[in-house]
Amino acid sequence: MTTGTASEERSLISGQSAAQAQPGLIQSFGRMRMQALLAQCGVRLGGSRPWDVTVHDPRFYSAAILRGSLGIGEAYMAGWWDCERLDELAARIWSAGLSIRTDGLSAWLDDLHARLANLQSTRRAWVVGRVHYDAGNDLFRAMLDRRMIYSCGYWKEAATVDEAQEAKLDLIARKLGFEPGMRVLDVGCGWGGALAFFAERYGVRGVGITISAEQARWARDVCRGLPVEIRLQDYRSVDEPFDRIYSVGMFEHVGVRNYRRYFGMVRRCLRDNGLFLLHAIGSSDSVSHCNPWLGRYIFPNSMLPSISQIGAASERVLTMEDWHNFGADYDRTLMAWHRRFTVAWPGLRQRYDETFRRMWDFYLLSCAGYFRARQAQLWQVVFSRDGVPGGYRVAAGIR
Repeated sequence: MTTGTASEERSLISGQSAAQAQPGLIQSFGRMRMQALLAQCGVRLGGSRPWDVTVHDPRFYSAAILRGSLGIGEAYMAGWWDCERLDELAARIWSAGLSIRTDGLSAWLDDLHARLANLQSTRRAWVVGRVHYDAGNDLFRAMLDRRMIYSCGYWKEAATVDEAQEAKLDLIARKLGFEPGMRVLDVGCGWGGALAFFAERYGVRGVGITISAEQARWARDVCRGLPVEIRLQDYRSVDEPFDRIYSVGMFEHVGVRNYRRYFGMVRRCLRDNGLFLLHAIGSSDSVSHCNPWLGRYIFPNSMLPSISQIGAASERVLTMEDWHNFGADYDRTLMAWHRRFTVAWPGLRQRYDETFRRMWDFYLLSCAGYFRARQAQLWQVVFSRDGVPGGYRVAAGIR
């Protein structure tokens, strides 16, 4: 496993901590319950098809019944069960709506916590940077495209993940109408690849903000010599004018309690004729927290926005000009990342242990299945400050 703050803040399982050994009665009931649930989506326990489940340790059943989706994920990390095509298993579970019936008590507690506290407050906002984005630049460099763009690619005419990410960046630039000399803000700039691309290809000047120290360090190297400034900064403290603002894969960490303030920052910083593009994963339901396992091990204090939540928060603050959904492309992106991670694993295993590998496999493949089932979307929403005179026009051929 990684060393430093990431491993300190991520509470990993060991031994029996994912689910303590339970009496045989609970395990027997758990097996029958799981068998019945999985049968509803065409999955068998001990079957021979790629999406069937093989159980190595009967404690899996108690973990699944007592801790729901959190216990299922932890049991996978512990090696208690396997599936040849975890992505297809996840897609079948999501398509059948079984995830709602396997959330367990942990999901209810997460919901209560989210209702009582601001999980994405100024203090808590930095946690996901330390736990996830600081996990290791070697890991992300091996998994992502050459520019290290950690968000959904645009696969309309792309054959590789590098092509898909460049197509996505070009899509953003054309939607925002970048021109040389424009001053742009990248909210959640990642490893700096997008800003470097826009500065080199379109001649813009940029400011990028991130809550990850490792991302900021890497991004400064990537953008060296370009008219780009990288800051370790929370979005709430930004107060200066920009011609264009965009946010790619960051809004998922803002939280519904803070959406209004987020859009308020955009309005405050956007010049009168400016445009803002929001690129974010979207949920089909309005929620207040993410999947319990994902929130515990991958993206702490995160949640996916819904259409109604974005609409309510931006109402009377910004004018929505265009809404584009290409969520099916995230399935292909995640599968490409997983292939690259798998190929790179022999060189990564000296720093990351087997529990981490299984955790990362579960993360990438289960999320791919989530998008394949079309339960999650990928939205690019274009806003103006007060409405584009005469109306906003999407560039020809952009879809």
